[in-house]
Amino acid sequence: MSTTGAPQDPQRSQAWQRLAESLRPRASRGQLLAGLLLGLLGFALVVQVGSTDEADLSTLRQSDLVRILDDVTERSDRLDEEAAELAATRDELLSGSDSREAARLQAQERVEVLSILAGTAPARGPGIHLTLRGDGVDARLVVDVVQELRDAGAEAIQVNDVRVVASTPFVDLPGGRLEVDGRVVEQPYVFRAIGDPQTLATAMSFPDGVVDKVERDGSAVVTQHDEVLIDALRPLEEPQYARPAEPVAPPPPPSP
Repeated sequence: MSTTGAPQDPQRSQAWQRLAESLRPRASRGQLLAGLLLGLLGFALVVQVGSTDEADLSTLRQSDLVRILDDVTERSDRLDEEAAELAATRDELLSGSDSREAARLQAQERVEVLSILAGTAPARGPGIHLTLRGDGVDARLVVDVVQELRDAGAEAIQVNDVRVVASTPFVDLPGGRLEVDGRVVEQPYVFRAIGDPQTLATAMSFPDGVVDKVERDGSAVVTQHDEVLIDALRPLEEPQYARPAEPVAPPPPPSP
């Protein structure tokens, strides 16, 4: 004997269908248009960035590309050497009975390095001389020169007879002169920088770099030297507010 199910209520079926349709997410025409525009904008930005990078490199000569690659390689090698030196110093300080003497020598070396960086001690080493003259050589360009030299690894810098340190200000004066750290200097501006001569010279000679900018209406001469003497000193300033802090005792070990 066969049996059949009870007939479904047509009104109930239509109610469930209307409820399902009301819960289904719908996108308006404005939302679809906005999404399409955002997608096109993102695609255009990606294409623009890629084409800009490609254009910037494609306009350079082969010698310029080789020079950029050499500079990046030299900076990477210099960072690797610094990391190896720091690792060797750490191992020496942690090794046995000689750790106290090693710490003393390390502190003395640190004082000498900081004296050079602070400009309170003379410095000698390989580097470059950079001579600039021209109407376009102003305080802004000189700041760019100093930044490029530091980025290329310059450890000490001097402009004419003024030592350049991290806090040295540069101010334009009438007559094409500059005020460097409160002292007036006149053209030609002769930079002396200590560091790897090839790296420093390359940093000055990048396409559209310092040399290119100055030579548009002036002259820029870079010479490499096995020994550069930086003898201008910056007087050590006495701090007005800062005083040495008392040593802080280490916290007691936690009780068991």
